[in-house]
Amino acid sequence: MTATLSSSTGLPTNDADPFDHEVLEDPLPLQAALREAGPMVYLSRYDVYGLARYEQVHAALVDWQEFQSGAGVGLSNFRYEKPWRPPSLLLEADPPKHDAPRRVLTTVLSPRALRRLRDGWIADAEALVDDVLSAGTEFDAVPVLTSTFPLRVFPDAVGLPQAGRENLLPYGDHAFNAFGPDNDLVAKGAPRVAELSGWVASACRREALAPEGFGADIWAASDRGEITPEMAPLIVRSLLTAGVDTTVHGLSAVLYAFATHPDQWQRLREQPSLARMAFDEAVRWESPVQTFFRTATTDVRVGDHVVPDGSKILMFLGAANRDPRRWEDPDLFDLSRDPSGHVGFGMGIHQCAGQHVARLESEALLTALARRVRSIELTGPTRRHHNNTLRSWESIPVRVRLT
Repeated sequence: MTATLSSSTGLPTNDADPFDHEVLEDPLPLQAALREAGPMVYLSRYDVYGLARYEQVHAALVDWQEFQSGAGVGLSNFRYEKPWRPPSLLLEADPPKHDAPRRVLTTVLSPRALRRLRDGWIADAEALVDDVLSAGTEFDAVPVLTSTFPLRVFPDAVGLPQAGRENLLPYGDHAFNAFGPDNDLVAKGAPRVAELSGWVASACRREALAPEGFGADIWAASDRGEITPEMAPLIVRSLLTAGVDTTVHGLSAVLYAFATHPDQWQRLREQPSLARMAFDEAVRWESPVQTFFRTATTDVRVGDHVVPDGSKILMFLGAANRDPRRWEDPDLFDLSRDPSGHVGFGMGIHQCAGQHVARLESEALLTALARRVRSIELTGPTRRHHNNTLRSWESIPVRVRLT
């Protein structure tokens, strides 16, 4: 996976496929090779430019003027290709189109709004943990905890109808696969695209949502003229796309981290206030969102080389989050580290608007577990779920010892 130098430009070139199943199973070797090759690498397989070092990834994320999202944050270039669904008004738009939807969603997901949910989510987490532990001390953490809890609390907060919630994870899985190339992972989800997209569109309508919740708040903003009625369902859709899968895999990451770092679990039990920091450290360490694309709006210089106008840039968020130029001992999950500044939630104007929702879900679940569980250990091989964008889990078999 080593890079070679282009004889004409001197730009490091790598012909690896970042979306190959071998890389999706273990992206760390390729990430290390790309970081060591230089500030920027030409990825010949897809004719795109790769950024894997923290400095360059962070700079691209905050520079929306030269590294635009409006041409798509996947491999597909919306300048020339029609998107498979109407583009996201938050993730796939730049100012000024991005501004009003972002303001509305930031208000809807305000700290005050989350404080109203806190007690209920903590109680729900405790009830879930009690149910799981009453059934036994050996279980697969993904289906019984990390997938279950977000689907238990978040759709209620949005105000989704009960019927059809099982569509959320497959829809999100396809949406994140679609940011990559048109490979077998995209083909796997293609037969259900119309069905899943139809359900999501229906669930985002005003009349389908509960009279109270994040969804109703977004529609109320359209009544006040802060956004148009056409924008409202697309903003609700953004919540459903980005607010479930990423949290599921973030929770899986933090439980896997504790199962493989028992000393850190003891630290959390001694200091439950570290729960939110633990989640951020796990997001840095595991990076549930591994990659996103941008498009150059002009000839952009990165280091000693230029990205031509209209070219796609692949940002390796996971590689940046383990860059030793930024982090000491980056491959360690360490609660003594300050993980702030990681790019696991993005950075700049497109930084994840729902990150505090994910932190609250994690805090509730980890706190409930820490009260009851003395230790967590793996009981067998873990299993990954491959996705073109997400670092995902299918199975984390564990044994816990109770207090």
